[in-house]
Amino acid sequence: MKSTLILRKSIDPIGVVIGSLLIAGWFISLYFLLRWEVNFGNPLTYLAILLQTHLYTGLFITSHDAMHGTVSKQKAVNTFFGRVTALLFAFNFYDSLLHKHHMHHRFVTSDYDPDYHESGSFWNWYWSFLKGYITIKQLVLISIALQLLHLLFPMENLLLFWVLPSVLSTSQLFYFGTYLPHKEGEHRDNKHNSGTLKKNHIYAFLSCYFFGYHYEHHDAPGVPWWRLWQMK
Repeated sequence: MKSTLILRKSIDPIGVVIGSLLIAGWFISLYFLLRWEVNFGNPLTYLAILLQTHLYTGLFITSHDAMHGTVSKQKAVNTFFGRVTALLFAFNFYDSLLHKHHMHHRFVTSDYDPDYHESGSFWNWYWSFLKGYITIKQLVLISIALQLLHLLFPMENLLLFWVLPSVLSTSQLFYFGTYLPHKEGEHRDNKHNSGTLKKNHIYAFLSCYFFGYHYEHHDAPGVPWWRLWQMK
């Protein structure tokens, strides 16, 4: 009941505003950084990579929220945000992600869960995760886009601020959103087979937009990321 009330009060128009701000922030930051003079002796270079990684993660989280219908109550608007943010995140395709994600929720940590790996090994699981979500089409599109963007921006900047943050974000999403909450442990005894971070809203936001509160997400999938802390 609580999650339903939060959902009704929150997703319009705030979900659209937050999604729009994340997209705009990613574009503005990327444009600035692609024109920036790289200096590996400057600590701001590494902070910029982390910032862009965080914004990349925000893109994916927005697409994820769209999969649960929590960006907008208007289906066309919700799907639009899901498709745009998925595409900006290394040319992912929303409809494919949508099917896999709902399989994950329906069959969490079972043989039918596309996000789960029974070995429990971080590297085996991560490799399986990458193979399940990276396609040849994506790699071709990334290669073409990289060459086209290189006509306008230095390759060094493209690799540091466009390619590398997407890789780091993928690792971040896997670690906090899949591996930690669903690895073997005490959480396997609960009804969602999901663990959760200890309550620390700052760390939970910076680490993965509150999706470390993963039991809470599975328990209330209709609550958008920016309200998820209220379920803790």
